[in-house]
Amino acid sequence: MTDHQAHRTLVAREVHEGWTLSVAGGSAPQGVRGSAPQSASLVGIPATVPGSVHTDLLAAGLIPDPYLDDNEALLGWVGRSDWEYRTTLTWTVEEAAAHERHDLVFDGLDTVAEVRLNGQVLGSTVNMHRTYRFDVSNSLHVGDNDLLVRFASPVRYADRQSLALGYRPQVNKHPFNAIRKMACSFGWDWGLDTATSGIWRPVRLESWTAARLSAVRVEASVADGAVDDDPGRVRVHVEIERTVAQSTALHVAVSVAGVERVVEVAPGSTSATIDLEVTSVDLWWPRGYGDQPLHDVDVLLSQDLDLLGSARRRVGFRTVRLEMEPDEHGTSFRFVVNGQPVFVRGANWIPDDAFPHRVTRERYAARIAQAQTANINLLRVWGGGIYEADDFYDLCDERGILTWQDFLFACAAYAEEEPLRGEVEAEVRDNVVRLAHHASLVVWNGSNENIWGYQDWGWEKRLDGRTWGLGYYTELLPRILAELDPARDYTPSSPWSGSLDVYPNDPAHGSMHSWELWNRDDYPHYRDVVPRFLAEFGWQGPPTWSTLTRAISDDPLTPESPGMLVHQKAMQGNDKLIDGLVAHLPLPDDMEDWHWAMSLNQASAVRVAVEHLRSWSPVCMGSVVWQLNDCWPVTSWAAVDGDGHAKPLLYALKHAYADRLVTIQPRAGESGAPLVVAVVNDSSEAWSGDLVVRRLRFDGVELQGVKVPVALAARSTTTVPVPTDVAVPARSGDEVLVATLGVERATWFFVEPRDSALETPTLAVEPVRTATGARVRVTTDVLVQDLALLADKVHPDAVVDDMLVTLLPGESVTFEVTCREELDLAALADSRVLRHTNQLVTEVAR
Repeated sequence: MTDHQAHRTLVAREVHEGWTLSVAGGSAPQGVRGSAPQSASLVGIPATVPGSVHTDLLAAGLIPDPYLDDNEALLGWVGRSDWEYRTTLTWTVEEAAAHERHDLVFDGLDTVAEVRLNGQVLGSTVNMHRTYRFDVSNSLHVGDNDLLVRFASPVRYADRQSLALGYRPQVNKHPFNAIRKMACSFGWDWGLDTATSGIWRPVRLESWTAARLSAVRVEASVADGAVDDDPGRVRVHVEIERTVAQSTALHVAVSVAGVERVVEVAPGSTSATIDLEVTSVDLWWPRGYGDQPLHDVDVLLSQDLDLLGSARRRVGFRTVRLEMEPDEHGTSFRFVVNGQPVFVRGANWIPDDAFPHRVTRERYAARIAQAQTANINLLRVWGGGIYEADDFYDLCDERGILTWQDFLFACAAYAEEEPLRGEVEAEVRDNVVRLAHHASLVVWNGSNENIWGYQDWGWEKRLDGRTWGLGYYTELLPRILAELDPARDYTPSSPWSGSLDVYPNDPAHGSMHSWELWNRDDYPHYRDVVPRFLAEFGWQGPPTWSTLTRAISDDPLTPESPGMLVHQKAMQGNDKLIDGLVAHLPLPDDMEDWHWAMSLNQASAVRVAVEHLRSWSPVCMGSVVWQLNDCWPVTSWAAVDGDGHAKPLLYALKHAYADRLVTIQPRAGESGAPLVVAVVNDSSEAWSGDLVVRRLRFDGVELQGVKVPVALAARSTTTVPVPTDVAVPARSGDEVLVATLGVERATWFFVEPRDSALETPTLAVEPVRTATGARVRVTTDVLVQDLALLADKVHPDAVVDDMLVTLLPGESVTFEVTCREELDLAALADSRVLRHTNQLVTEVAR
């Protein structure tokens, strides 16, 4: 590139330094906004951009951590106050002369903001989910420039808008549906109420000449039925902004995989479409189905051989379709990638932090790695959160994690009139253009539970004829997608039966959500229904012990001590925890026993559901558990807690979502046998061998057994009836059914643990220090159920490789524990760390 070319190329300068924060009005506590010195403490404090008011106040030592104890209640005034961010932007003669146009670009403003430069109002914003660009060419002057972003209280704005737009039902104490802001910023049944403000995504000054790439959309495709080395096609749509109606032509060059094409953009024209064919490509696959080859698509904009700007998108070549077709069972709901039906082993994703600007690429990577540990192949980005940062989707592309992206409508009715409608359309256009090129993205979804809510939650009567969002889901969103992302499938809501004429949560048709089990029934009833695709279900459990005791300082700490109740947001959450436990295990009075019992019960409940769903494939083709992650330390449905620590549930998912699964199910067949063994082969290789089913006493003595040869093709499931003489116990409380195929094993206990004859084991524990932590071998003398090593109780950073292992008498298991710090080996053998179901039966029952 010549000096002249460099002179004309777009230059982006971050505007992240020198920001300060001041309170500008509202309801700050008496003394905070009052006389000095307190008032001075909230004027001109250092601010971080990207950032938020809460995290700036926290960094300045002016508020306590909202994640701890009941500090949330102390900080409600932050969301009811107005705030100002200010910085000085120094501008030189050389910068002013270098380019014709200068834009101030905000990738995210949260949420109700006015932007001023040198006292001049550049614009106002009311949407957290949009990008904003302001032409400051005539507002900047040489020297220091005063840049001010004033944020109005999001709480008071939402309240005012709820009146201006008219009442619409929703599930929160704040009308989150009246403002285009992360819904769970106002709290949820697992989230705290922060209602923060701030410059939450990057801000920069872009200087350019003649023209710039204002939008770049890239579509990568292969023909149906394509295989590796077949041709791939790339279509690039570019939108161009010019400084003036240019009399000279522009050129757009696109290159990918060694193929390049240049097209001319006629004078005055502001768009172009460029098609390329790559003669040989390898297909992109979900994890477990193949590799994830990715290709950079480079787009260059030039004029008279001068480079004006560039963009890069990374793509993978694959076909994806969502099949919703009538069949003998109802209406299917299955994803087909490159012609291969994929059983979805999924989890729902929420914002990983109540202050999402804190989620770095490294944190995304850690969380997605935990999803991989759990054998998850799809993450559903839930509609009450955000369109995640590019890093999230980039990492899913790299690791073969399919993504399902909700549009941001959740559990509420939404006005379809202006000004909300215009904001919705603008945010959708922004984010579809930003995300549509990702190979991992397989479906857009219009809303979370809103069509179901309209029918089942009493909305129709309360709305009294007002709009509620259906026009978004059935008209506006499909229209925008037809324009901007026509090849990708779309559903109007989740759950979705395929038609407005069919009940939206019908298990026989399309996708389903299942919450009656957690709310009212018990988890064995998951087996009562065979949905075509279960997109939400789950069970609560506390965070890990180290997270719980870091976040809550109650003394004594009890299940119902004040801090515990603050960190339990679900309606009657503790009652439901108890109701869901006592049918299976005694209710402990000791706090650590209670913690272990509830953690174990969460894992058991979800494991029952997932194994049931997988045993019915291909009738059922998806399990998306609620939820993978948390945004703060809380008792919730998550498998990974707010400190990023894996709960026992993550290990239950690891086993239940394994490529090869053996599971025993209560399913009377034509043979009359009360139990079957379902063998699920979701691997790419055939699986065959002798399925050995034995009924044992707890002391290991075999009472009855059978050996059945089985052979499964790749991606298939079979069921084997268990003969009655094997399946029916003589003494139900003292016997277990064990089914083994190769190295995979399943167990079936004929009664709940609390009614069984589980004994106190004498465990031989052999911990050995390793270069990365410790290796712990455990051998038992009696049957031990769901053995777990809660390594975080020894050190918060300690991670164990497995958990929830059932051992027969005389068997051993070796746990690998990794930790950056040296571990106390003796502590790893402590009975409060090395936990199992037997303890809850033999010790709690006493």
